[in-house]
Amino acid sequence: MAETDLHKTSNIEQCKLIELEKNHHPNGNLSVVENGNQVPFDIKRVYYLYDVPGGEERGGHSHKKLKQFMIAISGSFDVIIDDGAQQRCITLNRPYMGLLIVPGIWRIINNFSSGAVCLVLASEHYDENDYVRDYEDFKQLTLEKATK
Repeated sequence: MAETDLHKTSNIEQCKLIELEKNHHPNGNLSVVENGNQVPFDIKRVYYLYDVPGGEERGGHSHKKLKQFMIAISGSFDVIIDDGAQQRCITLNRPYMGLLIVPGIWRIINNFSSGAVCLVLASEHYDENDYVRDYEDFKQLTLEKATK
């Protein structure tokens, strides 16, 4: 299947919240994420968003093949996922809950609380060619899905 075909077959139902094991200790809690274990892919890149000014958005793109797992390490934020036919807003606000986002899904991250940190585990190394950054281009890629 061609990479852009994922935009025609992906849907927000394939994105899901995954609860990480929470190991409680009197001196602090611990949650673990391992390659291919808690997330269904090998982690090739890790990055995090922080100090996002109030009212600002991040994201605003989709990926052709990259899978992501987002965690609110601190604070909270909303993730709006869009498959071209439907949208859903998911609030992340627990460091033991993560959101799996499959390829072909438009995402916007907004409503960051003060001190919020968004950790992202990615299935691929950075590749600008993997991004679809224009929403109209994204909608064109998903057009076939909307007419089914």
